[in-house]
Amino acid sequence: MSVQQRRKYDPDFKRNAVLLSEDPGRTVSEVAENLGIAKDLLYRWRREHRAREGLAFPGHGREALTSQEQKIRELEKKLKDAEMERDILKKAMAIFSRAPK
Repeated sequence: MSVQQRRKYDPDFKRNAVLLSEDPGRTVSEVAENLGIAKDLLYRWRREHRAREGLAFPGHGREALTSQEQKIRELEKKLKDAEMERDILKKAMAIFSRAPK
């Protein structure tokens, strides 16, 4: 039984493959065959490239974010922290406002 190792492609390879596949004189199947990759994989790279434009293929599982998206993430984190602090303070108020027995 042989274990097939997953191949990894660098972002430049993916971008170049997408650009080659968008050349009007070539088909996606032809480009995929020449590069030694599956045509379905190339179609997926094309979709990602169109959806994220210049931010596609950041590498190493990191998501490429625009400055606006990054700011939104930071604000969401701050909001979550503030809500957690508020909930803790509410519980503390409830505990300390009880009448002693």
